[in-house]
Amino acid sequence: MSHVPELRYPTVAELVAAAHVLAASHPGLCTLREVGVSRAGRPLHVLAVGRAHRAVLVVAGAHANEPTGGSTLLALAERVVAEQSLRSGTSWHFLLCADPDGASLHVTPAPRSLLDYHHGFFRPAGPEQPEWSPAVLPPDRLPPETRALTGLIDELRPYLQVTLHGTELGGSWVQLTRDIPGLAEPFGKSAAELHIPVETGASDAAGWPASGPGVHVMPAPGAVAYPSMPDDARHSTWYHAHRYGGLTAVVEVPMWASDLVDDPAPHPAPAAAIRRLADRLLRDAREVEEVLAESQPRLDGLDGPLLRAARWALELVPGLAADWIHTPPADHTRAYVGSVDAFARRLPLRAAAMLLRVLREADDRAVPRLEQLVTIWSETFADRFRARWVPLEHQVEHQSRTVVAAALHARERAA
Repeated sequence: MSHVPELRYPTVAELVAAAHVLAASHPGLCTLREVGVSRAGRPLHVLAVGRAHRAVLVVAGAHANEPTGGSTLLALAERVVAEQSLRSGTSWHFLLCADPDGASLHVTPAPRSLLDYHHGFFRPAGPEQPEWSPAVLPPDRLPPETRALTGLIDELRPYLQVTLHGTELGGSWVQLTRDIPGLAEPFGKSAAELHIPVETGASDAAGWPASGPGVHVMPAPGAVAYPSMPDDARHSTWYHAHRYGGLTAVVEVPMWASDLVDDPAPHPAPAAAIRRLADRLLRDAREVEEVLAESQPRLDGLDGPLLRAARWALELVPGLAADWIHTPPADHTRAYVGSVDAFARRLPLRAAAMLLRVLREADDRAVPRLEQLVTIWSETFADRFRARWVPLEHQVEHQSRTVVAAALHARERAA
């Protein structure tokens, strides 16, 4: 697997500092303000470019382990400042980081390998994720980050919300809450030019119709590929823009690419392959659960975000494995089976990585066993998928191009 070059991902503090500089350099065009605070009291900043009523909202940092969005957001803001045509009748609003608390816990801003990435890994439990908490929590228990985001949508009424996501290993894809006709062509062209595979069978969008390769549109209610999953995108902040006639585009880009998720050829035996992946998922999760159970008496009284997130990831496994075993495959392509394979590796590896950080902090005797699991699984993941590093400038350029294309095509739709 190739290593990371000289560029690195900015911290939240660096994002805010860069936004301050941009706003100070263009006082008649840009403003920077706070729109709320996190659970730990960290400010949530929004950079606005332009003052038109018709708005685009771009959200970075919804998932702490997906750092490309911050770099993309800065590049987009600078591009919008430089290109008057993008501001023609449209204002752009950039939420610098939707989860600054989470960002403070994911500590690999410049990962050198997939193993290095997992040594600093953090992704909150579902109820603690700003975009997803409305799908699993009642309104009176929503975190302040979620309330700040929905309040911003209520204020701006954007015709388009774009949320910048990513994956550690795989390809690029887009999820839309409503179709944006014409988006698939520039998205695919950009990915091809930058040698980024298009994840045509993304497991995150299993069962969703596609308006083009890698561009997935939310299906009708009831079309659920994984019945056990505890959330529903229609209750997330993605759908909040629909109250005002808008829509949301989720733009995913990989840190390490794999061509195994970009093969539309039919798989010879998808159901059998996915059953084997389910068996491996259960087996791998059981190894992490054994470490957790053995160390649990020594962790008595600990309930930090890393431990909660590790437990939450493990709790997803039995239902997800049952879905894969008992439900017909949502897709029969090699790309989809490859995406499921990556998902099945990702979930127990993430749980192990976060538990390892907890046990290291406690200087627990189970650390060597868990270190071995995280090392072997990270290296096997990279080797199996022939992972190759996507230069950060290519990650940013592809995500930026896709956002601009989505904004322009959605503006035509909203006109």
